[in-house]
Amino acid sequence: MVRPYTDKELLEKVKSLSSFKSIPSGYWLLGVRSLDDLPNRFDDKIYLFKNEDFVLVTSATTNAGTPTLRQFEKINKDGAAVLKADEWYYNVWKYGKHNGKVEALLQLGNKVKVYRDTDKDDKSEEQGKLQEGYFGINFHPNTYDLTKMSGTNVGWWSAGCQVVNNISNYKVMIGLLKREKLVSYCLIHEF
Repeated sequence: MVRPYTDKELLEKVKSLSSFKSIPSGYWLLGVRSLDDLPNRFDDKIYLFKNEDFVLVTSATTNAGTPTLRQFEKINKDGAAVLKADEWYYNVWKYGKHNGKVEALLQLGNKVKVYRDTDKDDKSEEQGKLQEGYFGINFHPNTYDLTKMSGTNVGWWSAGCQVVNNISNYKVMIGLLKREKLVSYCLIHEF
């Protein structure tokens, strides 16, 4: 699990990235990818900020689940999508419905960068071919029913998407984020 950070530590880190332009004025998300990278587990964190003000943090995954890593051909012949970390993705997401079923942020804004992990092991690695484009890398929960608590295994819920497993936190986040025209995202490695 990702270690605790102060707001100052996180903001200094995201401002140091080469892709940094400015802190978004509205709500935005920051993902922190765990160094442990436990296979098929929600061991990462996603932070919600409004400008430079911390709002909420929740458990999540920024990695593809084990089924996708082992059977990526069912999703994409090039490999399992692993979103490139230590990168800003400005105005990347727009409010909508993931698979037409649950409130989510959809990649309808700008392009993202993904590595294509093809070694079919349990680890989601930033290796292989780097692609830039529109890959449906969304932000959503690991359930279609927001009245139920969800599980601890990533499974097929992430084929590269950024997925939250704490439903009460997710409801707060999506309730605030859906007000934004477009939502920016920054993904970093644990440091």
